[in-house]
Amino acid sequence: MSPAPKEPKDAKAAPAASAPPAEAEPSTEKAPKKEKSGKGKDSKDGKDGKEGKDGKEGKSKGKGPGSGKAPKFVSDNPNFRYIVRVVNTDLDGTRPTALALTGVNGVGLRLAEVACLLANVPAEERIGNLSEQTVEGIEATLAALPTKVPLWMINHRREPMMGESLHYIGPELTTRRRDDINQMRMVRSYRGVRHERGQKVRGQRTRSNGRTGMAAGVLKKDAKAAAAAGKEEAGPAGAPAAAPAAATAAAPAATPAKTTPAKKG
Repeated sequence: MSPAPKEPKDAKAAPAASAPPAEAEPSTEKAPKKEKSGKGKDSKDGKDGKEGKDGKEGKSKGKGPGSGKAPKFVSDNPNFRYIVRVVNTDLDGTRPTALALTGVNGVGLRLAEVACLLANVPAEERIGNLSEQTVEGIEATLAALPTKVPLWMINHRREPMMGESLHYIGPELTTRRRDDINQMRMVRSYRGVRHERGQKVRGQRTRSNGRTGMAAGVLKKDAKAAAAAGKEEAGPAGAPAAAPAAATAAAPAATPAKTTPAKKG
């Protein structure tokens, strides 16, 4: 039998070269699918003008109305004072007068509004716009509050030392409070002792709040462990100790009763 004729190499290369033109048509059909899969980073970066980190940084650094931070107040008044000193206390000049006076120790919002009314100063006016004479008038009004307001608005009523009703403000209030506490500690009153120990003074419950010192839970665990160790040690030693105790209990029962001698007839 004669072997089959071998095809030349050039014949094999010809069909291989002709194959790509036949496969070119499906590649054109898949082109739109590739465009769809291209969505992702490019589309996300292009949405709403958010292009990478530069867009985010521009938003955070912006100081416009939507940034969340109010711009600092700048006054047109050349005599405006940004720091006003009242009763040895520095107050913010950009705040309204009534709210700024609450920064003084011993002056609340109600007393601040009363002081503004007595001094004929609008409570909504910024305290930095007030002149020095007006501020001095407010200080004088605060000093004379005990004679111009009801007694229940004063912080020191009917003091036992002087017998007067006074209202302390500023650093004087801190000094007077410290002196009152020291006096209660010296006379050993209940409040003074509670102040000295650092406990609640006004009758609050202290079972769950106001705890001081070491943690109670740790001490309880240690006490339980010590009690368990003591029981284990007392177990073997307790058995011999029970015998002498039983002997001493039986000793009085073993002694014979005394007999009375019979009377001679």
